[in-house]
Amino acid sequence: MCCLILSAGFIGPRFALALWWIFGDKVDAAFSSWIWPLLGLLFLPWTTIAYVLAWGPLNGVSGAGWLLVALGVLADVATYSSRAARARFASEY
Repeated sequence: MCCLILSAGFIGPRFALALWWIFGDKVDAAFSSWIWPLLGLLFLPWTTIAYVLAWGPLNGVSGAGWLLVALGVLADVATYSSRAARARFASEY
């Protein structure tokens, strides 16, 4: 059960961002190039989703939007560290 939740946390944001990028236009509007959302999709999906949510067409990301982006960074760090912790504790048994 725990592996299923961890897998959903790892694959879920990538899947959601990919669908948003394919079927929406806000990802293309938030980034000036296609390389940044692609790198975000591969390495920092929570941060990329938070940036796209916080981005506004008039002034980009500002104010509380940066707090949302920081929460996305924390979510990415938690996702990667949970995989490392799971591997470390699994090797002890």
